[in-house]
Amino acid sequence: MKRVVVILLAAFFLIFMNARSGGADTTLEKINRTGTLTIGTRTGSPPFAYINKNNDWVGFSIDLVEQAVIPVLSKKLGKQIKLEKKESTPQTRIPLLTSNAVDLIAETMTDTKERREAVDFSLTFFVTGAQFLVKKGSPIKGIESIGGKRIAAQQGSTNARIIRERVPSAKLLEFPDQPAAFQALAQGQVQAYTNDGIQLAGLKAKAPKPDDWAIVGDFFSHEPYGMAMRKNEPELRDLVNAGLAEAINSGKYFRLYDKWFGPKGEVPYPLTPETKQFLQKQAVPK
Repeated sequence: MKRVVVILLAAFFLIFMNARSGGADTTLEKINRTGTLTIGTRTGSPPFAYINKNNDWVGFSIDLVEQAVIPVLSKKLGKQIKLEKKESTPQTRIPLLTSNAVDLIAETMTDTKERREAVDFSLTFFVTGAQFLVKKGSPIKGIESIGGKRIAAQQGSTNARIIRERVPSAKLLEFPDQPAAFQALAQGQVQAYTNDGIQLAGLKAKAPKPDDWAIVGDFFSHEPYGMAMRKNEPELRDLVNAGLAEAINSGKYFRLYDKWFGPKGEVPYPLTPETKQFLQKQAVPK
């Protein structure tokens, strides 16, 4: 009997070890094995990531991955790494990472203390803040004037959380994505839509009649965007950071910024001297 127990325990141990070894790839090992970096990104957040009129999946954050992150991964692994894109949203992006469905989130994800409990973040690659999109002439001028008003926000966003905390009298309606929230605003179901200023600028620029809309209010939050990845994988984080830092130091980042946010870009959004200095300071070799 004792021998049977020993044999069974040994068998269970081998099964356990095999299961662990079969799923023990780090993200970098997985990328090396498959030759592919899979990112989670958006389909309706111009100009960070969206489907354009030619049905191409494009955007600033996608360009950053292709031109800053992919090259360092390819060099490290000694092979050309391909890029695969999957749609992510505020509700799905952390589950996509933790379930290994994607390797990196590259979109409009704010780096927060709460999210750092679940994922790791890269260097900040964009800075903005929350504002409101309203019909021109709206009495809403900022967060101080939304009490009792119907306000749209995206599910799972930091903006929604702040509104609930700071203005509990606002009637907050949460939507799964930007197009749904903007449609509610256009149809009069809500009186304002809150999101990061740059995302509202993208919506306004792409609206059928941009002049019908206004972005109002001072920033009521600080929104530093980072690329998110699974926790405790410092080698991958260091490579992503190295790619972003090289892009900033070489000027590639600022050329891409001008492509998407410059005067002739998809969504003009001037880079302030303070933000540029902050980005450059991050990229200084430690």
